Amino acid sequence: MKDKLESIKKAFQEDLVSCDTAERIEEIRVKYLGRKGAIADITKNLSSVPNEEKSAIGKAVNVLKNKISETLEEKQKAFTSSTKKKDRIDVTFEGIRRNIGSIHPLTITLERINEIFMHLGFRIAEGPEVETEFNNFEALNIPLDHPSRDAFDTFYLGKNMLLRSHTSTVQIRIMKKKKPPIQAIMPGRVYRPDASDAAHSFMFHQVEGLMVDKDIKFSDLKGILNIFAKQMFGEDVKLRFRPSFFPFTEPSAEVDLSCIICGGKGCSVCSGSGWLEILGAGMVNPKVFKKVGYDPEKYSGFAFGMGVERIAMLKYGISDIRLFFENDVRFLKQF
Repeated sequence: MKDKLESIKKAFQEDLVSCDTAERIEEIRVKYLGRKGAIADITKNLSSVPNEEKSAIGKAVNVLKNKISETLEEKQKAFTSSTKKKDRIDVTFEGIRRNIGSIHPLTITLERINEIFMHLGFRIAEGPEVETEFNNFEALNIPLDHPSRDAFDTFYLGKNMLLRSHTSTVQIRIMKKKKPPIQAIMPGRVYRPDASDAAHSFMFHQVEGLMVDKDIKFSDLKGILNIFAKQMFGEDVKLRFRPSFFPFTEPSAEVDLSCIICGGKGCSVCSGSGWLEILGAGMVNPKVFKKVGYDPEKYSGFAFGMGVERIAMLKYGISDIRLFFENDVRFLKQF
């Protein structure tokens, strides 16, 4: 019996080496102190021990039982204390610094453009990016055989349906539904089959504007755009209107901004001219009015369109349009 007690004691010491979890501590307790454990087995067989040895063996069994119980209890306390210490949050320790996002520069620019025109009485109108050929071309005086159609052609999604190549389609939708007066801007994404480079992207953002009523003049257009330019780029900027051609406006003009880098004196950014192209504009072509059911003898109006990326590049001195879409945090976090 003494040899069996020594064997149990030795086995218990070996098991303690692997006693590294709460589950393992409980397994060892059951193995030695449980109802069917090693200690219970010895106690059950004490009746077979000679009377003169029972007292000594019984005492040895109780000593071993208490020793195993105390050892496991200490082990349990040490494990619990260690776990609590590990899980405790040290409020004095420096935390993990989280990256904080920022508003995208295109969103900043678009919101500012919208804000300026809303203060001038324009409302915001939106339309679908998938359009009909009629709204994208025919209604804007760009028939199938028109030479400018190639420049505006875009991605077709099926018969007579395509990704819009300008937000002028929203102008058509408004005029087909509503009679003048109309005063609205149309922000949104547009698509053209352009090869991506520093100045071009197959997808970009536009803001177009439309004002239609009786007796609207080109001078009204110039006044609106002058206010916009000064609000966006500063009071010192000047605008220049150059004759141009757009199928949906007549007369048409390219609008230039005095270079915001050199103040119009001439530099590498403006190629020495002192001017930077900013948008296109003009008086709505009477043929467009006829397409939407307006009487061109009764109504007149102007329209303009600008690329949001172009405005942002000029305002923030960005030289490559691709930076807006590459999601490089080093670029975006500057804003």
